Amino acid sequence: MTITIRRACPDDAPAYARIMGDPQVFPGLMQMPHTDAPSWKARLTDTCAPGKTDLPLVAELNGEVVGTAGLHPVGPQTRRRHVLVLGISVAPSAQGQGVGSALMAAMCDYADNWVGALRLELHVYTDNLVALRLYRKFGFEIEGTFKGYALRDGQYVDSHAMARFHPNPPRIAAG
Repeated sequence: MTITIRRACPDDAPAYARIMGDPQVFPGLMQMPHTDAPSWKARLTDTCAPGKTDLPLVAELNGEVVGTAGLHPVGPQTRRRHVLVLGISVAPSAQGQGVGSALMAAMCDYADNWVGALRLELHVYTDNLVALRLYRKFGFEIEGTFKGYALRDGQYVDSHAMARFHPNPPRIAAG
């Protein structure tokens, strides 16, 4: 079993809709249910446009997209350019097979070694134990808990704010 990580493109929209629309996946995400391929195609077209600094990724197993992930700027604030926010989703059929870890490793490598991001941030529902374990594996720590953070299936649920700092921030070599 070989997991291939590559940059996503607008043609991956049906896979995004399939994975994030899965009833076993979307309750764990900050996304809305009933996603569709045309909406994802528009979003990916924008995210992949020249000059955008987002990093959309997909994971493939045997040529099938089974995971999605992304690193995104937190917004236009100049003083927060050192921060990226991330999201990740894995199809139920591929969970527990290293797909999430491969996507996280790729995002952390990109953030640390290619863009010099100092801080990665995310929100995760407090009851998403599998995701919490994955994030902790990659050095994320809980920085706070938001009570009633999001409406999920008719109930307000709590979310942890987590962050990971660059383990070895870049420096200019002494010369």
